[in-house]
Amino acid sequence: MRFDIMRIGKRCLVVITAAVLVLLGQSFSGPAYAHCDTLNGPVLQDARRALESGDIAPVLKWIRGTDEPIVRDAFKTTCIVRHQGDQARELADRYFFETIVRLHRANEGAPYEGLKPADSVPPLIVAADEALASGSAEALAREVSASVAEGVRRRFQLALQRRLHAEESAEAGRAFVSAYVDYVHFIEGVTTLGAGETHRQGSGEGPHGHRP
Repeated sequence: MRFDIMRIGKRCLVVITAAVLVLLGQSFSGPAYAHCDTLNGPVLQDARRALESGDIAPVLKWIRGTDEPIVRDAFKTTCIVRHQGDQARELADRYFFETIVRLHRANEGAPYEGLKPADSVPPLIVAADEALASGSAEALAREVSASVAEGVRRRFQLALQRRLHAEESAEAGRAFVSAYVDYVHFIEGVTTLGAGETHRQGSGEGPHGHRP
């Protein structure tokens, strides 16, 4: 039995190596950011819990039901290979992480661009997770308000400054228009977010396209 497991493990290791190389090759396609892509994000936190406990349940909420067979197969393969040594464990875990994030991103309609460093998460996103952990959004609301207020002030000052010189030349006028458009669009964006519904709520679907 041990011989069979070892043989399966070696075959799986070859498959995982090839898969990780392909997935890593996709990570250089662009600079787009997504919180679920980060090494310390909630998706990979649950993926680590699943591997440590041997129970896949924590990660299933991050993927569609139609992708569950793929994830279960990747989980099974990873659990076999990660017992073949430290290097195999690292490679197998990476394969599982890449698989989960790639499928989660596809469900969001976003391209997969590789796993991002833990320190690439913007402070407000970190604060958002901390708010959920603490059970209170008060500190987060203050931080968001301060950030939005700073964005308004910065754009307002630039638009105001350029407005004073807008009639001096066509170039100066265009510079004012550029600052004005950025200023107004920022306000429009804040207004839209403040009045809008939560993500996908209007469709009557859950966070992964499933009706509750």
